[in-house]
Amino acid sequence: MNKHIYPLLIAQFLSAFADNAVLFTVIAIVMQSTHAESWYIPAVQSAFTIAYVFLAPWAGEIADTHAKPKILMLANLVKASGAGLLLFNIEPILAYSVVGIGAAIYNPVKYGILPELAEYDYLVKANSLMEGSTILAILLGMLAGAKLADYSIHWALASCMGLFMISALATLFLPKGEIKKAVSGSKIIAFSREIRQFFTLSGSAFAILGGGLFWLAAATLRVILIAWAPLVLLTKNTTEIAQLTFFLAIGIIVGSAIVPRLIPLEKIRRARFPSYLMGLGVIALSLTESVWPARTALLVIGMMGGMFIVPVNAVLQELGKESIGSGRAVALQGFFNNLAMLLGVGCYTFAAANDTGPIIGMMALGLLVFIGTFLVSLSLRKDTLERLAPSNSEWG
Repeated sequence: MNKHIYPLLIAQFLSAFADNAVLFTVIAIVMQSTHAESWYIPAVQSAFTIAYVFLAPWAGEIADTHAKPKILMLANLVKASGAGLLLFNIEPILAYSVVGIGAAIYNPVKYGILPELAEYDYLVKANSLMEGSTILAILLGMLAGAKLADYSIHWALASCMGLFMISALATLFLPKGEIKKAVSGSKIIAFSREIRQFFTLSGSAFAILGGGLFWLAAATLRVILIAWAPLVLLTKNTTEIAQLTFFLAIGIIVGSAIVPRLIPLEKIRRARFPSYLMGLGVIALSLTESVWPARTALLVIGMMGGMFIVPVNAVLQELGKESIGSGRAVALQGFFNNLAMLLGVGCYTFAAANDTGPIIGMMALGLLVFIGTFLVSLSLRKDTLERLAPSNSEWG
């Protein structure tokens, strides 16, 4: 792998750390309010993800047609401005949506540059490093953000702004990357054409739908935990909820670390097995009633999720590199991922507003993951990914 992957990992770590510290600061703001409604936190989460959907036709092209360090720097500055709006008491849903805009611009670049920094044989490992460092950043960001926000909202937000700035500076050490020619005409029409083109590729259905299933589960589970933990485990503040998710994050880090040896690109069909176990783990979590069984279930869910999403991301990047461009492919994936997240969080929000409890919601989510994995895996019976594999590979 190219040595430039290390400043990318540092920049991504700091940016993801601050993203999640901001989120848990917003959660602290809401929990400290005496007039907070049950739908408000899911609405904040949706405000972040909706930018990925609306900006997808432009975000991928921006990533592929401009120097990547400049775009990463711009995205971090946009995120910092969103945290600044919170600092000045702007409506949290609006302010966090600005952070989401920065993230929607940032995401295609951070993943789109990976195939340029890692050759085919090392692409899963590069994704493992990216995913592991990102989850570690999420973990530490949640814990630090929640702890600092419980102490001082002002200092929590100011610290997040500083981290976004440092992340922006770290991107200066990255190469410009491959710059493709911009597509003329309507970006929305071009994006629709790219979707059709990408879905003709072997393995594309699994990469897109599998990623969407993972992120639907991850986003919905995080929202359900915020309601489930105080009800079942009697957690009392943001810090305790963040500590609970520690085990989920650790699991994803472990799963991401071990998956390159177990599921190389040539054996992508194996990825369906950890996804099945992830669904069963969510169902098992819904049946727990005390802290340590819940932590164990979250650890297993995280491990299986990490083992699933890392090879899925690697397949998508390799397919994108060989066709519409890695940045465009990642933006396309982000479009579907965040549609899935909005659907999952939206359905749970609607159910919660109609008095469906978090335990039932969690059971339904686990069942959805299990059934969804079966349906998504059907595409692998037709999509063998032979065009990506070395000639001497045997497919699992």
